[in-house]
Amino acid sequence: MKILVFGDVVSRIGRQALKKVLPELKAAHDIDLTIANAENLAHGKGITRETLTELIDAGVDFFTSGNHVFDKKEAHEIFSDSRLSDKIIRPANYPVSIPGEGAKLLTVGTKNVLVLNFLGRVFSRVLTSDPFRSFDELLALHAHKKPSVILVDFHGDATSERVAFGWHADGRATAVWGTHTHVPTRDERILPGGTAYITDVGMTGFRNGVLGVEKAEIIRNFMTQLPVKHEIPDFGEAIVNAIVIETAAEGKAASIQHIQRIVTIE
Repeated sequence: MKILVFGDVVSRIGRQALKKVLPELKAAHDIDLTIANAENLAHGKGITRETLTELIDAGVDFFTSGNHVFDKKEAHEIFSDSRLSDKIIRPANYPVSIPGEGAKLLTVGTKNVLVLNFLGRVFSRVLTSDPFRSFDELLALHAHKKPSVILVDFHGDATSERVAFGWHADGRATAVWGTHTHVPTRDERILPGGTAYITDVGMTGFRNGVLGVEKAEIIRNFMTQLPVKHEIPDFGEAIVNAIVIETAAEGKAASIQHIQRIVTIE
């Protein structure tokens, strides 16, 4: 099986960039499953029905998310609507009372694929439970379903926490990728136990700014410490960051490849 994963897709320019490269990447790599992190889809913060549907129609099969997923009120309705909630998960280590699920078992061809999503705790303003123990608990909970492939999006600030989680999951997850910091770390590798790993896939969004945001206001914020509004252009040069994971026997990974494209959105 070959899995295509996009990191944080940021705003309209990110959505358009993904749509522009997706057909080529699917054809070139013979992709079976496409996953994207959706937490920045709607103008940089949150999700809407329109933005999710746009990428589903474009060919994205499934979505993970992160700390901004509930920034739009519409998210609560999305996670309560089976037509869309079957396509997206929120971090599993949120309180259990929060709408949505943090794990989903997908059927891809003849294989059961378990997709998990966790939010890191280091530097996070969101109070969540321990993602390491949450991972262990979810593996035990789904063990009877015997998933062939186990995929994890770890959405966090600290590289140390994500690297540590990769080692914690090594040999038990097929792949662990990091999202949230928007900059590709380019440390992709197969860990000794057979888990494909990268600390951050990198974003898909506006290239000539600061993490997908117009640079002038961000520079002003650093220089003055005064609050600024994040502006994200709809057009211009965009960067696409993704990974392709190829699975092997017994839930292990055969390879992980980082992909980067520069496209112009007009």
